[in-house]
Amino acid sequence: MRKNPAEEQLEELTPQEADEVESLGAVVEEKGDAEPGNMKIDLHCHTEASADCSTPLELFPARCRERGVWVQAITDHDQIWGAQKLQEMVEEEKLKKAGFPLTIIVGEEVSTIYGEIIGLFLKEKIPAGMSPKETVEAIKEQDGLVLLPHGFDPLKRWRLQPAALEMIEDEIDIVETFNARISQLRWNQAAVEWSKVHKRPMSAGSDAHTLADIGSAWVEVPVRQVKTPQDLLTALESGVPVGEWTHPVIAFAYKFWDRSLRRLGVR
Repeated sequence: MRKNPAEEQLEELTPQEADEVESLGAVVEEKGDAEPGNMKIDLHCHTEASADCSTPLELFPARCRERGVWVQAITDHDQIWGAQKLQEMVEEEKLKKAGFPLTIIVGEEVSTIYGEIIGLFLKEKIPAGMSPKETVEAIKEQDGLVLLPHGFDPLKRWRLQPAALEMIEDEIDIVETFNARISQLRWNQAAVEWSKVHKRPMSAGSDAHTLADIGSAWVEVPVRQVKTPQDLLTALESGVPVGEWTHPVIAFAYKFWDRSLRRLGVR
């Protein structure tokens, strides 16, 4: 039987590295449901509000329900209107009927001059093209949280540059230690190492750009309410980042196919 890409990547690690990766939750086998009494949190996901994604907002609630994601951060590229609109849709649905307890966090994957930074719990859009320091200050002015996404993967075109990371490392609140679209699993492990050294909570992100990708990575935590930044930080303290890694070439093919079908009106 042909090995899946995750198994192939794990074989490239030394036995000690593989043990460390799995024991820290940076890489796990594919799994579906959270354990009883637990819920899933995904802090990195894209919608039609991102230029490189075509997933309609109205499809998110059902997909999150299907994958068991209770807390979903929407982090479109340099936009928050999609997250705000989806948040309103979900809250209206809750008022109409008691249903799946989905919470939407308004976020933004901001393009700074030296790479991307994610802001969570935003009320206003953060302008693109500022310095990392200015971007962090703008997030903090809104009482938001700063999340470092896929910052250790050299093949990520918009990763935060190492020198820029050093400048803002004290302001980072959360580190994404499992990104489902990383080029190699070892870069998730590098994020784990950084989070341990700097004593920051770990998170996971599907980095979904298609409907099928939603729910492919998450932090599994005991069921609790997540309404504020402090609620999230407290939840992550007892969480385990897990997910289903997809080779970036395959992920790109899925995204291209998905967008092509949507342009043709097939989806």
